[in-house]
Amino acid sequence: MSDDRQRDLTPREAAERFLAKRQNKNTDKTVRSYANRLRQFVRWAHDRDDVDVMRDLDGWIIDEYERFLDERGDAPATVKGKLVSLQELAKYCVRLDVVDDDLPERIELPKLSKDEQTSDKRLEAVDARRLLEHFRESTRDYGTIHHVVLELMWHIGGRISCFRALDLGDYDDGDRVIRFRHRPPTRLKDGSEHERNVALTDATADALDFYIERERAEKRDENGRTPLLTTRFGRPAESTLQTWAYQATQPCVATACPHNRERATCHYTEKSHASKCPSSRAPHAIRTGSITWQLNRGLSYVKVAERVASSPETIRRYYDKADLDDELARRRPETNDLDILSASDNDSE
Repeated sequence: MSDDRQRDLTPREAAERFLAKRQNKNTDKTVRSYANRLRQFVRWAHDRDDVDVMRDLDGWIIDEYERFLDERGDAPATVKGKLVSLQELAKYCVRLDVVDDDLPERIELPKLSKDEQTSDKRLEAVDARRLLEHFRESTRDYGTIHHVVLELMWHIGGRISCFRALDLGDYDDGDRVIRFRHRPPTRLKDGSEHERNVALTDATADALDFYIERERAEKRDENGRTPLLTTRFGRPAESTLQTWAYQATQPCVATACPHNRERATCHYTEKSHASKCPSSRAPHAIRTGSITWQLNRGLSYVKVAERVASSPETIRRYYDKADLDDELARRRPETNDLDILSASDNDSE
């Protein structure tokens, strides 16, 4: 058997090796994202007679895969995500000398419009206000995990991994500050670059103080650390935080159900079905709504980016979902007196 044949990898073997390599460089969430996006390609390649190993891939087969994704009805952003992951796999295989050097260049990534790149789903500010008013005024729900999760996610606007990574000592109840730190195996998206300190409002800090004093389970995680947010088993999984977010944003928490259901008998209120409620929102939708709200409140793209651990460009492109009224309100303070004949106009003639 030649050396070339010894270095051949099937698509499944290549994907597994690629993901194992990524495990040391990326967060668990990023690795899972790569795995989910590559799974479709591995299955598709396995069912074809002309793809036994990665070296069989060429421009024609890549185009066939893209046509397959289009025909099965994947959204443009989904197609692009799967092709980006395939391109990263191809680059990795180039380094292993198991595919042609120019294979990554043959994977043409589709150009998406702004509407195709992002989802408009967000927690609206009016809904966040209604929910938080309920939590803050309720004797039953004040300081519960659902209340605290919504307070933190809305008023900070961070990623779900940020909140999962928090330890009890990361909250300074005197200065009312939360300190986000990168401590593997809990990770921030871009490692230490996303470390930051974020000030809390008095109302949010009060709710967090109540939760720590009355509701929080005294638990350590498998690494001996003391999480800020806990379950009876220790540090919550990201899926648990997602469920808490879905439960906290169901409208019937604070008002009558907009879908004509009774909360007492609605199965959407169960943990396993909370995400299926048409009006509940995932952490990403809360983050999107929070970022838009912070910008509407007058914070600059730079300041919001520092607070939520992102870049101004990413926020402008993916997270700012201001409508036309929001955009007008942002401009108004600087344009109300925009009159050529006003006394404040000092333009030279």
